[in-house]
Amino acid sequence: MGVREADDLCRVAEGLVRTARTLLADHAAVQAQALTALDTLRKHTVRDDLARMPVARLKDVTGGRLRTGVLERSGITTVLQVHDMSAYRLQELPGVGAQTARQIRAAADQIEEAARQLASVRIERDDWKSEALVVALKRLLDAGTELPFHVRAARDVDSTLSPLLKAAHPARSRWRLLTASRRRRAEAYEAVEAIDATLDQAAQAGREFPQVITDLLRPPASGPEAWGDFEFRSADYYALLADLAGERVTEGVLPDDVLARVNAQPLDDAFRRVSLRGYQSFGARFALAQKRVIIGDEMGLGKSIEAIAALAHLAAEGATHFLVVCPASVVVNWVREIEARSTLKAQKIHGPRREAALDEWEQEGGVAVATLDGLHRLTPTAAVAMLVVDEAHYVKNPATKRAKAVAAWCQTVERVLFLTGTPMENRVEEFRALVAHVNPGLEISQGGPQAFRKSVAAAYLRRNQEDVLHELPDRVEADEWVEFSGDDLDAYRQAVADRHFPRMRRAAFAHPATSAKLKRLTELVEDAEANGLKVIVFSYFRDVLNVVGERLGTERKLTGDLDPDRRQELVDAFSATTGHAVLLSQIVAGGVGLNLQAASVVIICEPQLKPSTETQAIARAHRMGQTRKVQVHRLLAVDSVDQRLLEILAAKTQRFDEYARRSDLAESSPAAVDISEQALAHQIIEEEQRRLLS
Repeated sequence: MGVREADDLCRVAEGLVRTARTLLADHAAVQAQALTALDTLRKHTVRDDLARMPVARLKDVTGGRLRTGVLERSGITTVLQVHDMSAYRLQELPGVGAQTARQIRAAADQIEEAARQLASVRIERDDWKSEALVVALKRLLDAGTELPFHVRAARDVDSTLSPLLKAAHPARSRWRLLTASRRRRAEAYEAVEAIDATLDQAAQAGREFPQVITDLLRPPASGPEAWGDFEFRSADYYALLADLAGERVTEGVLPDDVLARVNAQPLDDAFRRVSLRGYQSFGARFALAQKRVIIGDEMGLGKSIEAIAALAHLAAEGATHFLVVCPASVVVNWVREIEARSTLKAQKIHGPRREAALDEWEQEGGVAVATLDGLHRLTPTAAVAMLVVDEAHYVKNPATKRAKAVAAWCQTVERVLFLTGTPMENRVEEFRALVAHVNPGLEISQGGPQAFRKSVAAAYLRRNQEDVLHELPDRVEADEWVEFSGDDLDAYRQAVADRHFPRMRRAAFAHPATSAKLKRLTELVEDAEANGLKVIVFSYFRDVLNVVGERLGTERKLTGDLDPDRRQELVDAFSATTGHAVLLSQIVAGGVGLNLQAASVVIICEPQLKPSTETQAIARAHRMGQTRKVQVHRLLAVDSVDQRLLEILAAKTQRFDEYARRSDLAESSPAAVDISEQALAHQIIEEEQRRLLS
């Protein structure tokens, strides 16, 4: 290669390095703003903690040797007051000498340091102390979910090309070649060849750098805009916050050797499209390191994301085929989650295209998603790199067909991951049966609970919400997508043909015996019952609630024809019930004016025509006085009015969110957003008629 060609090649490489360094500098600047805002919020959090801490806690630091009575007699009642006082100011208090003042200050500083290390930063809605952090985090999130990958690629480009460019310098000029030593010329030629060999790959990685830089340089959002976005995707904000804050990971009770393997286990994110919380990363690495395990995290912690992260890692290592087995009611959810959270291709091995999808999966690979009841039709194969069984408690009875099918696959596949929030519902034998599936050689203690937990620790990991979600708002939302049954689809088609919009909205419950929505609703209620949680089910339609009530065996219903006193009696009886209970409510009747914070699980049977209707209903449970995380489940039917409503209302929902969340009064003013129900109905009917006739 001649001098001119070498110089041209190096110029291209220099341009890539400059762009990579610009991206890294801009990212560092935006990240620094977030870290500054985080540090400010953490300081406020620590001060709030110290302000609530009685001054008597200073004695704990000194083993009881420090007397705090002199402080209390001077009107100093909290650790914060002491922390804000200088030693000189303390000495001015009656009965406090120089040595005592130093001891008091040292004790307060130790408590402040401990509080700072343990402080869990929580973003409080519309709190001025949190707003700067939310705005800063939004700038990072708006750069895209792949920002961490671009930053890493920029570092790789810089670290690879910069030393090569320095070494290649003599090869870019005839004069420098003539004056360089033989060894230096040889090094320069080698560097030019190395640049030539790596430049195409570096250029491909740097193709997105200019757009990322543009995204990072966008002006920061306004406070209301950032808060609206935070409400829409708070999980992404908290995942990024946990990463910036260095989240402490709750590992559960694991033996030292298992813990060492998990900590040493890498987690490749090349095929993943979602940032993980620290505990989610730990769960995925636990599944990879131990190979055959049960993750029994409580509802709402993202077990599916942990599984997808493990699958994506194996795919990055070259694995091609994976299998997820789950109840039919969550097949669509799994397909959507896999495609949204990773670059892996999902194949639904269920329904009329089952055979074609199975052939395509066998030939092309990806993640097959099959039902528990249909698994016996698939032939176990060792080509599957990991088997994931969701809602694994459904296979606790080894005598059932589904359990036998799962057992056959477990015996064939090297890696097995069971997911269940209720690994033991009634008897410890159920738990033993699940462990026997994933690790039949594990010796499970017949002793008491402590011995049992210790014996299964190598194959079982569970975290509860209070263990890992210290800073999250008390609300976890999930869209539960299902497919129409044949009978329900017929009812839906007829409703569309008749241009009957209300019947279209409730067609998913037209045939209770085969209703996919009703089946998923029943599973959610059963899960809540197993965890002792109260449930409120909302629907706009009274006949839908009647169907749900018959299935669940409850007559406790809030409807529009009840007078206010009777409504309150029902709510009081629901709240007074010990443990699990179910309350059914028309969303308009129960969504306004009642406090339902006894409920921690909210199920909404169909999308509402106005976003404010749902917001108000959820606010009945998610409000002051709530002691549990509120889980909100929306039942949605694929390719139906549900999907059309969500698509059409998306833009207006964002507008409503910005309004509603800026004022408490918005909760009583749904008319502030102009959404014409009649026009919306006509639009959806026309679209559905065109779709079904095409």
